[in-house]
Amino acid sequence: MMIRSALVIAALAATPAAAQLDAATAQAIVAGCAAHATAKNQSHAIAVVDSGGQLVTALRMDGNGYGIMDFALAKARAVAAWGFPTSGMVEAAKGTPGFASAPHVVTVGGGVPVFSADGRTRIGGVGVSGEAPEDDAACAAAGIAAAGLQSARAPSG
Repeated sequence: MMIRSALVIAALAATPAAAQLDAATAQAIVAGCAAHATAKNQSHAIAVVDSGGQLVTALRMDGNGYGIMDFALAKARAVAAWGFPTSGMVEAAKGTPGFASAPHVVTVGGGVPVFSADGRTRIGGVGVSGEAPEDDAACAAAGIAAAGLQSARAPSG
């Protein structure tokens, strides 16, 4: 038992820091998204969660109400749970009976998963709300890219 515990501790210690979503990285995502929104004269609520769906940081840009932030957080938690964009959940709900009412499913674009810089490890999710779903998703992707991370899993191989 002691050897197994030591192996688990060693494996955790060997996990690269880049495979985790820390506060500074989450803030870089928010800053990148906000810069993208400002350049397009848009206003969003932005939520960044870790892989367990826990809020790391958020920003409600001027002009967005309380409910918009709730929606952004729901989108972020959905992609953290499922690992694919909420825009894909729209299609999945059409083809899979019952999926739309499964836990943490949001069938509106604007939620984008966050993968490590090499695209191998899902480390969290970004949810953006306040503009058209396509604009929300573009803002999330811009924030993820600005932080040096990926918004899609790298192909295996």
